[in-house]
Amino acid sequence: MNDLTKISSNPHTRSKITTGNIMLTVIVALLPATLFGIYNFGISALILILVTIGSAVLSEYFYEKFMKQKSTIHDLSAVVTGLLLALNLPPAAPWWIGVIGGAFAIIVVKMLFGGIGQNFMNPALAARCFLMISFASIMTNFQCDAYSQATPLATLKSGGVVDIFSMVTGKIPGTIGETSMIAIVLGACILILTGVIDLKIPGSYLISFVIFISLFGGRGFDYQFISAHLAGGGLMLGAFFMATDYVTRPITSKGQILYGILLGVLTGLFRLFGGSAEGVSYAIIISNLLVPLIEKITMPKGFGSGGLKHEKNVA
Repeated sequence: MNDLTKISSNPHTRSKITTGNIMLTVIVALLPATLFGIYNFGISALILILVTIGSAVLSEYFYEKFMKQKSTIHDLSAVVTGLLLALNLPPAAPWWIGVIGGAFAIIVVKMLFGGIGQNFMNPALAARCFLMISFASIMTNFQCDAYSQATPLATLKSGGVVDIFSMVTGKIPGTIGETSMIAIVLGACILILTGVIDLKIPGSYLISFVIFISLFGGRGFDYQFISAHLAGGGLMLGAFFMATDYVTRPITSKGQILYGILLGVLTGLFRLFGGSAEGVSYAIIISNLLVPLIEKITMPKGFGSGGLKHEKNVA
């Protein structure tokens, strides 16, 4: 009975779920896309994945060692960052691209802002955008031993015809992890069934994107046109694995829906009216920057505050 009267600081109820548990689940969910990427592009893809993950983990380890901080590599967040970055790289990219990208993601975007939970944008996508700006010719070259043609979205943007079935199954050029819609959706199902994510952000993202390209794509509700956009360009990978990042997404339910709508509109704008056929990476990091504003306007008011002030009537 005495134990029931003790008062301690909050939180009073603690979950048994740890950061490491969540990150391990994400890694397992990414395995279908990872394994298919290796199968699709060969040994070069495997080497790039391992190098990028290694760069991310070692960057975190040596940064914390140099700064005399407690090591956090056991929480697997650096592994997830490295893997996500690798899946967003062209399979023919040289190994040093993975080294630079992994180090930038961890040191510049994550550790300099306080480590896990403090980064203001998704580290993997920030690193990818940094690499695209710095090494544009490498990051936009998707020709490799397996494929020599342009990506389906580039073909679609130039007015060509694409094979939807190949886009869904994954036998197309692209980044290592974005090609197979089936593999990505399978991984997304793992995240949803284990409770790591829900459908508020991915659902509002995909629905708003479909509405936007239907209205402004010039083809109306063209099933093939919409299917090609959904299956290509890493949209599914971004919607389920990167837009849902716990650190950089809004915490309110209304905010998450608004965030998803913003993602859909920005992705549609970049794809339809931008110079590139892509758009997912830039849409997510721009939306990450707007998360504080989204939370400010969607955060519920505390009980007893924010009400109307009653003015005293003066006779």
